[in-house]
Amino acid sequence: MSLPVVAIVGRPNVGKSSLLNCLAGRRISIVDPTPGVTRDRVSTTLALGEGEPARYVELVDTGGMGVEDVDQLTEHVENQILYCIAAADLVLFVVDAREGVMPLDKHVAAQLRRHDKPVILVANKIDQAGVLSELGELTRLGFGDPVAVSAAHRQNIDDLLKVMTARLGDLPSDIPPEPVMKLAIVGKRNAGKSTFINALAGQERVIVSETPGTTRDSVDVEIEFEGRRLVLIDTAGVKKKSRFATDVEFYSQHRALRSIRRADVTAMLIDASVPVSQVDKDLAGIIAEEFKPVVIVVNKWDLARGVASGEDYVKYFEKTFPGLAYAPISLTAAKDGANLHETITLAEQLFAQACHRVTTAKLNEAIQQILQKRGPSHKHGTKPPKIYYASQVAVEPPTIVCFVNDPRSFDQNYLRYLTNQLREYLPFAEVPIRVFFRPRERSAAKS
Repeated sequence: MSLPVVAIVGRPNVGKSSLLNCLAGRRISIVDPTPGVTRDRVSTTLALGEGEPARYVELVDTGGMGVEDVDQLTEHVENQILYCIAAADLVLFVVDAREGVMPLDKHVAAQLRRHDKPVILVANKIDQAGVLSELGELTRLGFGDPVAVSAAHRQNIDDLLKVMTARLGDLPSDIPPEPVMKLAIVGKRNAGKSTFINALAGQERVIVSETPGTTRDSVDVEIEFEGRRLVLIDTAGVKKKSRFATDVEFYSQHRALRSIRRADVTAMLIDASVPVSQVDKDLAGIIAEEFKPVVIVVNKWDLARGVASGEDYVKYFEKTFPGLAYAPISLTAAKDGANLHETITLAEQLFAQACHRVTTAKLNEAIQQILQKRGPSHKHGTKPPKIYYASQVAVEPPTIVCFVNDPRSFDQNYLRYLTNQLREYLPFAEVPIRVFFRPRERSAAKS
C-alpha cells in the first residue's frame, strides 16, 4: 500500500532534519550546523491524528535547496529535492523564523509554485525571544500565515500535526505491513552501494557519484521484489576512524554500523577493481561480531573478469575474512544490473536460515554424531567434559545451549569445532550461529 507523501523542503540550515526527527520522535536524519549535510531523501512512516485508528503518511527529509555542495553534488541534491516535491501530497516549507525572508526562501517558494502542491509554511526556531512578533513578514512568500514551531524544543508541534491532518484529509488507516526483510548494503567508499540500490529500485533513489563519501545518512529504500516488500538500507562508506575530517563523517559511519545491527541480513560490497583493504577486514570483523547473516558481494566484477575466477575469490576470502568463512559470495556488476536479483534471492535464503528453528530431537541427534567424530579433550584439573543434551533457544541468530556437567571443561577450540560442525549437520550452513555451554540444573541431573 502506497502512503501519502509529506515532503520537508527549504533552504539549508532552517532545521528540516531537526523537524523530521522531532515529528518522528527519534533520530533519523543527521543534524549538524554544516550546510548541506542532508543529500539524499531520508524517510520514515508517521502516524497522524488523535485516537484510533491511527492514520499514516510517509515523511521525507530533503537536502537544502540552493546549497553549493562542497563536493560538486549540487545538481544531484537539487534533483532529489525535485523528485520528492513531484511525488508529494503535501509540502512542509520550512523557514528560519529568526532570519525572516531570505533570497533562497523566495527561490524555494518559486519552485513550489511551479509544482502547484499543497504547502504548509513552517516557521522554525521560534524559541528566541521577540521572534513571534516578526512572523507577519513571512506571508510575503505567498503561502499564508506560517505555523510557528521550534523543532529543537518541540514547541507547537501538536499544532503542526493538526494542520497537517486537516490539509491531507482522508488518510489510510492501516499501516503498511512490515517488510519481509531489511538488507543493509555496507562497504568502504566507492564500492558501488548506491548504484546497487538504484538498480534494484529502478530509479535514482539515492545519489551516485564518483566523489568518495557522497552518502551521509543511512537511507531506507523500499522496493518490491517478486511480490514481496523489502527494505534496502544505503549506508555511508566506511573508512578508518583516524581519517574522520568532520563530525558529519563520524556520525555517518556511526549510522552505517548501526544499520548492520538493525538489518536482518547484510550485503558487504567489495570493490573488485582495487585490493581488499584493512577497512574491508575491519568491517568483516564487525559483521561477524554482530552475528549477522552476510553475502559477500564482489561488485564491479566486470573489471576483474578474466583476471580472477569465483573460485579464486572463495579461497582468498577464506584467508582474508576467516570470521566469515561460512558466508556465500556473489559476483555482481551493479552498474549493468548484473546478478543483482540473484544476490537478493541469496540474501532471502540466508534470512530463512537465520530464522529457522530445529527440533530438539534433530539437534541432539546431530550433537551425538559430532561427539562420536570428536569429543572434547579432558583438561587437567577439570571434570571429564560431558554434554547431556542441547536446545535451540533463539533465532536470528540461531542460538544453541548445550547443557553440560561443567562449562569450564570445554575450551574455545572445541567450541569453534562444535559450532562449525553444527553448521554442517543443521540447516545453518551459511549463517552465523551462537553456541553456549551451561551447567545442567541439579534437579535435571537427579532425574
